[in-house]
Amino acid sequence: MIPLADAQSTILDAVAVLPARMFALADARGLVLAQDVVAGEPVPPFSNTGMDGYAVRAADTPGSLRVVGELPAGRAPTIAVGPGEAIRIMTGAPMPDGADAVVMVERTRVDADDHVVVEAARSGEHVRLAGGDVDAGDSVFQRGTLLTPAHLGVLASLDVFEVVCHPRPRVGVISTGDELVERGALEPGRIRDSNRPMLLALVDELGCEAIDGGIVRDDERAITEAVERVLDSCDALLTSGAVSVGDYDYVKLVLERVAGERGGLSLWAQVAIKPAKPLAFAMLGAVPAFGLPGNPVSARVSFELFARPALRKLAGRADIAAESVRATARSAMPRRTDGKLHLDRVRVWLEDGRYVCERAGAQASNVLSGMAAANGLALLGDGDGAEAGAEVRVLLL
Repeated sequence: MIPLADAQSTILDAVAVLPARMFALADARGLVLAQDVVAGEPVPPFSNTGMDGYAVRAADTPGSLRVVGELPAGRAPTIAVGPGEAIRIMTGAPMPDGADAVVMVERTRVDADDHVVVEAARSGEHVRLAGGDVDAGDSVFQRGTLLTPAHLGVLASLDVFEVVCHPRPRVGVISTGDELVERGALEPGRIRDSNRPMLLALVDELGCEAIDGGIVRDDERAITEAVERVLDSCDALLTSGAVSVGDYDYVKLVLERVAGERGGLSLWAQVAIKPAKPLAFAMLGAVPAFGLPGNPVSARVSFELFARPALRKLAGRADIAAESVRATARSAMPRRTDGKLHLDRVRVWLEDGRYVCERAGAQASNVLSGMAAANGLALLGDGDGAEAGAEVRVLLL
């Protein structure tokens, strides 16, 4: 068996970030910037009011001022504010010359047809200065930034409608096994495929493009054809099943052979973890392929430990490592000494400002309902486990 860290580093060292290209802003949400973005103009482009009210000279307040005009948003000022004067102004309208403050309408009252009584105002009050958000020449976003809807809004405000990003990885997902069926009534010895729907959803949740490669029977030629078919349209490949030491475990053999043909690394390992001990990994040319175990919980754990970090690296993300916290065990989590790191499925929550965790259902590698109830993986080093009240490290899912 090899240590978890060795398997992870071997995989991450082999995976390269996808080459960057130009994307339309509308297609860039969830992508990672490959170049810095520098502002070519200020935002806002002119000083404007943040409130409906009256544009005034702060030195004239409080008092009764003569209203000399009205200024809605979207219109340029045509008159200035002189001593003892005010202009009725709407949110977003440019500040007129002479005015240095805005008195919000709630702090005013009409005095006569052409006068308004205003409360005291400070210079700059309710005024949004030109460049107050972003100034021309500012480095707005750095390479490596994961673009969210708010980022897209900032870029649009700067008239940036094309950005250089790393593309969204296209990830093929294949399930293998003669026992698997898609849906419907089950014949003796058959089960429904749960891994592929789960893995497709995980890939999509990660922000990648999930490509369904279907179910493939336990046949070396059929698996080879399925793998090569997916490789033509994908940046990464996930398979589940057929990676252990059984007579029909062909995936590791196929990945090793295709990697040799395409000049890539291949790794088959028994990793010192429970669940998810068997792992097949290969670089099929530039395409990383992950042979995940067939047991559903093992497939999910293996995805979290090996595939998710690699897919994040492919996408150009900086947050490759899983987020972890220290949590207090609400109840005991015993285990046997076996030379492996155990990854218990747990529920973790905040209680009085501290993380607390407890096991989420049965821990067998085929019990997917326990995995569904979990939002973390507790890392239990080799030994007797954790007693109630002990502190454990938890990877957040």
